[in-house]
Order: sequence, then C-alpha cells, then structure tokens
Amino acid sequence: MATVYDFNLKDKKGNEVSLETYKGKVLLIVNTATGCGFTPQYEELEAMYRSLKEKGLEILDIPCDQFGHQAPGTDEEIHEFCTAKFGTDFPQFKKSDVNGANELPLYTWLKSEKGYAGGAYEEKLAAIMEDLYNKVNTEPRKQNDIQWNFTKFLINRNGEVVARFEPTVDLKEVQKAVEAEL
Repeated sequence: MATVYDFNLKDKKGNEVSLETYKGKVLLIVNTATGCGFTPQYEELEAMYRSLKEKGLEILDIPCDQFGHQAPGTDEEIHEFCTAKFGTDFPQFKKSDVNGANELPLYTWLKSEKGYAGGAYEEKLAAIMEDLYNKVNTEPRKQNDIQWNFTKFLINRNGEVVARFEPTVDLKEVQKAVEAEL
C-alpha cells in the first residue's frame, strides 16, 4: 500500500524533494494561489504552522494556476508574495497541476485516497464555483478532482491520508483535525 513517502515534489528551484523527508510528521498538503478569494487562508495556515510545528506539523504549499489562473508569476514571485504579505515559513514547492493530464502523481494518489465528497459549498456558491471551474478548465472534471484552490489533505504520522478539506471548510475545523493527529 502506498504512503505519502512514496512521492517526490520539486521545490521552487526545481530540485527533487522526497516526501520521506517528512516521515513521522503530520502533514497538511494544500494547493494554493496568490490571487484567489481564499488566499487570506495563508494567514490562518501560518498561525497554525507556528503554533503546531514543534508538535510535528508540516504544511506543504503547492501553488497551482489551474483555477482561474490565480497563481500568476514565477515560483520565486509567488514565494516573495507569500512571505511578504503573510509571513509564510512553511515549505513551498514548485507551481504544479493538481488535475488533468499533467497532475502531480502525488495528487493522483491523494484524490484516490480521499475523493471529493460533495457538499462542500452552499448551494449558491456551488453554482458559482461550477461556472468558474468550467470557464477556466478545458479538460472534463473527474469525480474526485480538486474543485478549487486551497483544498487540503491531512496526512497522519504513518503517511496515510486521513481527511480532505474543501476550501470553504473553516480552518478551525481543520486545525482540530490536525491536533487530533498530533
């Protein structure tokens, strides 16, 4: 059975990083964007990271430009924005796809472990999100695809996916789940 430790990511400079580096840690893997309505979540994520890092939390930030091209710029520009505006200190990786033909193998696995359960958005917001998604994506959406920026996967200390949180889930709820794994 696969675990998160079977995968690699490229850091913002393009160097391969084995996720085995994080063995024994609780991970929160997040696809992010700098120009999204959910971008202010960076502030709460950083606060969570600062308060729980010593207990074993690592947040892995994977910028993604697939949803409305809301992560413009180079990897370095994205990093500069996040550190200047939100003071982020958690690891940030290379901008990558999380859906479709070029999606990261990590995301193929994450989505197979915890698919989209629906019900993440209020009815009115769901229609808006669906319309936005269809306007910016030419590939058909699969059932378990990432729906938008700031979807989060919680990984336990054994490298197993224990939860998926859609972008609208309150970060207090996410933090409670993280703390339960620590």
